[in-house]
Amino acid sequence: MRTERIIGISLAAAAALALTGCSLSTSPGGAGAKGGDSDGKISIGFSQATQQSPFYVQLSEGAEKAAKDAGAELHAADASGDVTKQNDDIQDLITKQVDVLLVNPVDPKGVKAGITAAESAGIPVVTVDRPVPDGAAAHVGRDNKSMGALVGERLAQELGDKGGKVIEIQGDAGGAVARDRSAGFHEAVEGNDKIKIVEGPYCDYIRSKSVTAMQDLIQTNPDVKAVYAHNDDMALGALQVLAENDRDDVLVAGVDGLMEAVEEINTDGGNYIATALNDPISLGDTAIDTAMKVQKGGDVEKNVDAGTGLVDTGNAADYAGDGTFAPGKPQ
Repeated sequence: MRTERIIGISLAAAAALALTGCSLSTSPGGAGAKGGDSDGKISIGFSQATQQSPFYVQLSEGAEKAAKDAGAELHAADASGDVTKQNDDIQDLITKQVDVLLVNPVDPKGVKAGITAAESAGIPVVTVDRPVPDGAAAHVGRDNKSMGALVGERLAQELGDKGGKVIEIQGDAGGAVARDRSAGFHEAVEGNDKIKIVEGPYCDYIRSKSVTAMQDLIQTNPDVKAVYAHNDDMALGALQVLAENDRDDVLVAGVDGLMEAVEEINTDGGNYIATALNDPISLGDTAIDTAMKVQKGGDVEKNVDAGTGLVDTGNAADYAGDGTFAPGKPQ
């Protein structure tokens, strides 16, 4: 397998992390007091990386529902993809005296200031979706390397002995999810030396950025045979550009089990062939359950795996439904 690199969009590293006050979006309910709200409810702070992707919107909704069902108060903040704002948000949640902190980090290393501040305040931290190097009592996520491998194996099978050029549209620069989804995919196809991966730009899991990137990539790589994107939203953006250029000969695969992608896979004669399950609703539910166990001092695994699976043309009909994402099990 040969690899080409294309200079893409990169995220600037945060140089200084000032923990100053900022606006905070919260769910209904007053500020928590240490040890729980005044009515005895556990107070959970949730620092979300962004709401610019359907996955993260659904992750937040899953967490909100789980907290409500558990009788806990959830105070949520949206960092809007800005690690400095995320550290500010975490400081605000600490000031509100939440009992436990749930963090989906914008930048696993850049959020260290916020994690350290929570530790100093005696507030346990649980990360979700993206792990941090240290400081968290537990991490709730899925095996992103396995996701990339599942999709890579299926795509390699479809390309067959002829192989061909595969454009890889990447998630976020320096992110553990993007790194693992890339590594799993590369390892799955490396046995076929006829497959050549072109590493495209980082599009931050956002469809509009993928559309812009693919418009250039299809011009510079007219011989492309397939596109692999680190999430379905970006893969669907690539699919849009391919359709606009009458390139239904190019295969497409993504990750996350976005229902729109599942429906494309379930379409006869379509060129979207595979995705990997990553139901955000159940992930949010598991994250809240884990955070509450940590706050109560219960036994919790350091890494809580929410599980995954492959959706392809052979089983897509079993997962099709009304939700935004395919459920963790066939419907």
